[in-house]
Amino acid sequence: MQRHGGLIRGIQWVVVAVYAFLILVPAVMPLPDDTAHLWNNLTLAAQFVFWGIWWPFVLLSMVMLGRVWCGVLCPEGALAEFASKYGRGWAIPRWMRWGGWPFVAFGMTTIYGQMVSVYQYPKAVLLVLGGSTFAAMIIGLLYGREKRVWCKYLCPVNGVFSLLARLAPFHYKVDEDAWRRSYKNGEHGHRVIPINCAPLLPLRNMKGASDCHMCGRCSGHRDAIALTWRAPSSEVVQLGDKQANPWDTALILYGLLGIAIGAFHWTASRWFVDLKMFFATWLVDHDITWPLDTNAPWFLFTHYPEQNDVFSWLDGTMVIGYILATALVYGTALLVLLMGATRMLGRFNTVRLHHLAQGLIPIAGAGVFLGLSATTLSLLRAEHMSLWWASDMRIAILAIANLWSAWLAWLVTRRYSARFLQRGLAMVWFAAALAVVDSAWWLMFWGWASK
Repeated sequence: MQRHGGLIRGIQWVVVAVYAFLILVPAVMPLPDDTAHLWNNLTLAAQFVFWGIWWPFVLLSMVMLGRVWCGVLCPEGALAEFASKYGRGWAIPRWMRWGGWPFVAFGMTTIYGQMVSVYQYPKAVLLVLGGSTFAAMIIGLLYGREKRVWCKYLCPVNGVFSLLARLAPFHYKVDEDAWRRSYKNGEHGHRVIPINCAPLLPLRNMKGASDCHMCGRCSGHRDAIALTWRAPSSEVVQLGDKQANPWDTALILYGLLGIAIGAFHWTASRWFVDLKMFFATWLVDHDITWPLDTNAPWFLFTHYPEQNDVFSWLDGTMVIGYILATALVYGTALLVLLMGATRMLGRFNTVRLHHLAQGLIPIAGAGVFLGLSATTLSLLRAEHMSLWWASDMRIAILAIANLWSAWLAWLVTRRYSARFLQRGLAMVWFAAALAVVDSAWWLMFWGWASK
């Protein structure tokens, strides 16, 4: 990767060009009619590329390769670093370093995307993804020098990628003894050549793969950094207590297993329809009709009359409320169950709680993958493709993710207790948490679909 840095940067700009084409051109084209297909309509093709292939498999790449997407292919990262090279170079302000941004940015972007139907309409894609890219460039112009300040602190999916990368089977490992020797011996016997770590990592003390963008620039630096294979469980189990923090737990429980589930759920939920009818009837009975108006602009709530897809103020409010309520119910239920598992291992300890929560990363990542792939399958179904395998594939993914999460939790319990009974009791609580998560996907893919 170091020898072919120019080629990699060239690939980055090709991805930027493709990305720009897919978010800009469909936004100025007419919406597809009933005769449009994936192979003859750019808008449908772009929808399939973004939500059917791009994002699901970017998530999968985090688990398989670490954050190679971030360091090698991400158009936002490339543009942010490019802008930073020619920007003002201001110091990073304290407000930007707040640890809650990954959770808040993910939650706000996910909810807003549902308000404007980002999976369906190109103008919404331009607004959400294009707006994020524009913000990344502005941050790059203002802060840092050849750095990816946006990626490290404000990117809406930075926290998600950081969690999933902890499962990757390899990382750049730092030999701290070799690093110290380099102060006397140099690098390969010569003067140490400085490198630019764009995501602002403290390379000497770098542990794990959660924040590393896997760009390869630091490989071999001071004869101390090398790409190394590892057990996929090692980072969560061995470093999870040191990385444990409440914002990661919030992102797992209330973000990936709460807000994301609500965002995928509401379009299939019978409960959503029943609640909307209840509130609409109540409003009409009390002669309150303005919430039923459909005059909200498209950039606030979905408004495409030509597609017979228009949100009333009630619809939009219901979407927001349903997602937040789902996050509150699922997130709190999972938190209580994890607290029970933590207590089984001894006196209650928050570090242990946050460590155990990381055991849910596989099932959380699998859920988001399944939710996004539902868009893939719906587009393929519209083309009359046979999807007989879809249900079995979903069951297999959930089964693997459940076993992986359970295995991680079992290994984590060993860090805090050597007693089989204590660990077993903790796993009962953790298994109940997995069952709660599984119930969400059962409802979406089988429960509501069968009615």
